[in-house]
Amino acid sequence: MIETLIFYLHILAWSYAFTKVYQEKGLKLAFLSFAILVFVFVILWTISSPLAQLIYPREPISPYFTADTLSLLIVLIPEAIFYYFYFYKAKF
Repeated sequence: MIETLIFYLHILAWSYAFTKVYQEKGLKLAFLSFAILVFVFVILWTISSPLAQLIYPREPISPYFTADTLSLLIVLIPEAIFYYFYFYKAKF
């Protein structure tokens, strides 16, 4: 359940990024921006998944919070910082 919410937040952020760059710079750069954000997500999730497996106990504590949820939460923090500097502090 929590994983689904985090994925929906990512889809929302990617949609926002695509439309913002499309309105300001055009379609080509909008697709490039979308690809960069997806690439950052995939790389960070790949790195954080083994880390979460080391931190989280072998037996699940709750059916709602698993090692995958922990890895997605670990990804969410640096991604939020990246989105802030990429979109709000960027000087186009």
